Amino acid sequence: MVKWLILTAILGLFMGSLSAFFLTSLTWVTDLRLAQPWLLYLLPVSGAVFAALYTYYGKNAHRGNNLVIEQGNGGTEKIPLRLIPLTLFGTLTTHLFGGSVGREGTAVQMGGALADNLGRFVKLGKVEREILIISGISAGFSSVFGTPLAGTLFGLEVLAIGKVRTEALFPSFFAAFFANLVTNSYGVQHSHYHMGEIPPWTVLLFAQLLLAGILFGLLGWVFSRSIAGLKKIYSNWFANPILRNFIGGAVVVLVALILSNQRYLGLSLPLLTDAFAGDAHFFDFVGKLFFTVLSLGAGYQGGEVTPLFEIGATFGSTFAQVFGLSVPFLAGLGFIGVFAGATNTPIACFIMGIELFGSQASVYLFMICLVSFMCSGNSGIYSSQQVSKKKGELFLPLRLLQTSTKKEQE
Repeated sequence: MVKWLILTAILGLFMGSLSAFFLTSLTWVTDLRLAQPWLLYLLPVSGAVFAALYTYYGKNAHRGNNLVIEQGNGGTEKIPLRLIPLTLFGTLTTHLFGGSVGREGTAVQMGGALADNLGRFVKLGKVEREILIISGISAGFSSVFGTPLAGTLFGLEVLAIGKVRTEALFPSFFAAFFANLVTNSYGVQHSHYHMGEIPPWTVLLFAQLLLAGILFGLLGWVFSRSIAGLKKIYSNWFANPILRNFIGGAVVVLVALILSNQRYLGLSLPLLTDAFAGDAHFFDFVGKLFFTVLSLGAGYQGGEVTPLFEIGATFGSTFAQVFGLSVPFLAGLGFIGVFAGATNTPIACFIMGIELFGSQASVYLFMICLVSFMCSGNSGIYSSQQVSKKKGELFLPLRLLQTSTKKEQE
């Protein structure tokens, strides 16, 4: 315990400080972009510059989140420290020039890189190194969102569908706890939203939430598959990553100009405020999904989770008005539900819902996360996420399950 407390305290100190710098800088570049809309025209240039940096100096850093997940699953590659400045400043410039991306990917990559290099410095063994990398993922997620419990479970759950790395529970929690504590000590504030009054259960409400959970899961599936599909198209058309990023950025700029709309560019946090207030447009979830797919599909640096929050909350807000449900209530469920479907981490998302919205809606949150998770397929936004157990196998008749297992072994 003393050993892991010391290691996670060191990891938390560095990760918390990095997250504080990242979040503060992110606010600054977002304000600058909103004050200077012409910066959007430089998005293709910034994409090409960072594609060149990754190509010529990044080594294996270009694999980002997937590199970290692979090492947490037992990979033997080194996560280079150069990943930290590349992903940090790559994400900040993407936001500065209007790319629609999130935050968690940057934090997870920085946490993984810090953890791996700390583990190598103190000469940890193979399994201990994996545990520390998992703890780094937890520290990054926790400090960037202000949710230490969800961060703990995200690191344990994200590596594989159907498997939770409980052996990393102790260090993951303290890494998440220390990192969040350090970030808060810098005076960084995290946004919070309210679900309003929680309605009582009725048969009609159950049916409506079941349908909502299914739709949230399908929306998460559309999001993850669209990004993967667009990345494949760009790779097939433009083998050179520098040209690929430049063309992809030009497409984002062109579409924004055609639509005369920058509402869905950058972090787009006003979308969440509008969703919980009932002021979101009915097509907001489509707009945010579309611009995020264009940005991440082109290879721009950034995360997926904040856009997922916004897509889910705005869709929930629209769904609530169609079916006569409380807008902030269903916006909160959508906030968590689409995230659970796209990342295949229902337990972490459920805990995050409690940390953000309180425990009164816990049963509703858990139901939504589970239904969305079951309806989003066996692949999510992280292509290196392993499938330890497919989502429907435990529901199959024994005869079919044995046949399926035999075929996999063959």
